Amino acid sequence: MVNFVTPVVPLFVPGSRPDRFAKADDSGADAVILDLEDAVAPTDKARAREAVVAHAGALKSPVIVRINAVGTPWHATDIEALRDLAGISVMLPKAEHPEDIANMTLRIGRFVNVIALVESVSGLASLTGILTSPGVTAIAFGSLDFALDLGCAHDRLSLLAARSEIVWRSRAANRSAPIDGIAADLGSPEVAEDDARHAMKMGFGGKMAIHPKQIDPIGRAFRPSEKEVSWAQGIIEAASSGGALQVNGEMVDRPVIERARRILRLTAPI
Repeated sequence: MVNFVTPVVPLFVPGSRPDRFAKADDSGADAVILDLEDAVAPTDKARAREAVVAHAGALKSPVIVRINAVGTPWHATDIEALRDLAGISVMLPKAEHPEDIANMTLRIGRFVNVIALVESVSGLASLTGILTSPGVTAIAFGSLDFALDLGCAHDRLSLLAARSEIVWRSRAANRSAPIDGIAADLGSPEVAEDDARHAMKMGFGGKMAIHPKQIDPIGRAFRPSEKEVSWAQGIIEAASSGGALQVNGEMVDRPVIERARRILRLTAPI
């Protein structure tokens, strides 16, 4: 499987707005999601598809194309359009059946990184099969649609079990850390940052953004704080000196050292 690194802040851009593609590319997002699904009206689907095919290859950022779901009138045409579009990843919305992913990758005719967007109870129930489907490198959580399908509130407590299962099943399948759903509140960057920090603490590797002003808040949430970096440096220094069993009253063993190393890796320049 091709190595896939979870983008911390992938930014959605409507495929019907090619005038925004370059701005998204320069926004600081870790990837650009060119959206052919929810952000595009049915009457604009063909025009959006043409714009994505024409411009995706010119973007400097990693490109993810969210196609239309299985069972829609546009799904098959989207797949055909992507056959000759090299270097992109594909996000499949409403992912529920492993065979749909296998059929999609077969029709594309080459290896492509697939991000399966789990947005329903059926998708969660099929998570193990989805994760082991050809090309699937990561799961994205469509939390708004999932809450609607389940009939639960869209809050942390109600979605705790689903988020947790997505994280640990992704790890068990040796896939990249999953990507959390959007923060719909565009008026408060603090909400986006707080939601992203919650996702990070649960084990998600990133969170999708729907506006450029969410990029920095989400990125901050996934970066270690100064306090965490200072703690990690102290642990590594103590461990390298040999024989240290405690640092500031905290027992230092292998898991603690590995956590410190992970924090410092996240602060290293790319």
